[in-house]
Amino acid sequence: MSGGGDSEGRGDSEGRGTTPKARVRGIYATAVTRLLLDAGVDVVQASESIRERFDADFGDGAHEATVATTADRQGVGVSGDAEAVEAVGAELRTVGRDTFGWSDPTPPGAVFDATVRDTLGSGAVCDLGDAEGFLPYSDADDYVETGDRVRVQVRESAPPWVDRRPRLGTGLRATGGLATLVRGRDGVTVDTRDDAAGRELAGMTDLLSVTPPDGWGIEWSHAATNADMGTLEAALERAVERADDLESALADDDGDDNGAAGSAASDPATSEPASEPAAIATPSAGRWLWFGRESRFALDERRRAVTGTMPGHHRTKAASGSASAGVDLAEALCGASGFAGDEGSGAAGSDDDETGDTDFPFAVVSRQFGPVEGDTVEITHGKPDGRAFSLGTGDVTDWDVDGTVSVTRTLSGGGTYDGLGTRREAGDTALTKFREGRWWYPTVYRSADGDLRGTYVNVCTPVECFPDEIRYVDLHVDVVKHPDGTVERVDDDELDAAVEAGHVPEPAAEKARSVAASLVRALSK
Repeated sequence: MSGGGDSEGRGDSEGRGTTPKARVRGIYATAVTRLLLDAGVDVVQASESIRERFDADFGDGAHEATVATTADRQGVGVSGDAEAVEAVGAELRTVGRDTFGWSDPTPPGAVFDATVRDTLGSGAVCDLGDAEGFLPYSDADDYVETGDRVRVQVRESAPPWVDRRPRLGTGLRATGGLATLVRGRDGVTVDTRDDAAGRELAGMTDLLSVTPPDGWGIEWSHAATNADMGTLEAALERAVERADDLESALADDDGDDNGAAGSAASDPATSEPASEPAAIATPSAGRWLWFGRESRFALDERRRAVTGTMPGHHRTKAASGSASAGVDLAEALCGASGFAGDEGSGAAGSDDDETGDTDFPFAVVSRQFGPVEGDTVEITHGKPDGRAFSLGTGDVTDWDVDGTVSVTRTLSGGGTYDGLGTRREAGDTALTKFREGRWWYPTVYRSADGDLRGTYVNVCTPVECFPDEIRYVDLHVDVVKHPDGTVERVDDDELDAAVEAGHVPEPAAEKARSVAASLVRALSK
């Protein structure tokens, strides 16, 4: 796991015990809060809606890990102290057999000596060594151009499955939960819309026994306006520790104690960077969790134990912003009693190769938000190592209430079809039949004249047919049927390697092998 963190502080004068303290936000908040509480994790700084739903005492103290829903609603990111991130991430990985997790190579707060690889209209692409980041010109202290060496800090990371780089800045910040120290800033600021509470907190800061290092200003979060003096002092002390650690790490790297984030010198004799891009300080750790369809239904069950939850709550919310709002409206109108009879829906552990959850209103959700016949969708092919890429877009040429969405694509020529070995010609068509919830989907390839070129069956996590895209994670092992009728099972070795690398949970691998065996029998008849 990337990053070190300051986990050695647990149980010290700051009041941190041996139990991780987590802050939870986003569309999975209720379910994740239930899961973490059951696991013995302290949840703090809960939102008002969470406080209303739970019969629990949520403190307003500092948190050691943050769990936040990703912008695309596909999963969550966990960031904070290394030990807390590891503990919380391990609990979330158990949600379902199609939950996948990866360490974050660019956790928030990490500092890198980077090289500017390219300059774009709004910022620079930076080589961080094992990753890339994006430095907006507005967040850079100096002018940058291709080839420059620049010291940057991660402001906002990005999950591995999205087509977006982590956002960087050249200013230096040290976060201690409720308190953040900002290098080069004076005084105290409070990130709140409650001006009166902000002024009161700024005044209380003068009464604390902890003071920031010279040249660092204090920025309090809104949650700090509800914290007591002891909690504020502990948070500020943590931020000071991190600022000191950052100063020390940067001074060691520079060979002096300037510690400033910004441009770093290149070797004038070679006009090349003095060293390769690399991380020089990682005060926090990060982890990404992607939830598959079964995992979303498992999270429904967690949420249902707390409040009224419609069948497919998280599956529908993950589809789009409008679908998420529709779920909120439906549940608000129906109330807890409106879904009293749906216990057990979702069949998160079903071994059925069909949808596995007869109560999920696929037809209603699909008719309202898509996809339906006539729509265009993208096929997003996830990989077990966290990456995802597009197989292209296609037209929905057929749709059925049972969850079947048929997508037709016209292909360009060149090369051969993977696994099939047959030539790929311009004008070939690919007809792919996705069925919501299945652990596999078939694609039939034909020439422009309709001649069969072969059938390729992908084995994957349960398919989700979202309004604009079809999503799943490929599980490597696949089954192909050649034009002469020969059936072949391929890429078992890649699945085995992914399991050994820790990318594919063993229960998902077992399911993939079972599905592949069933497909071979069915296609061989």
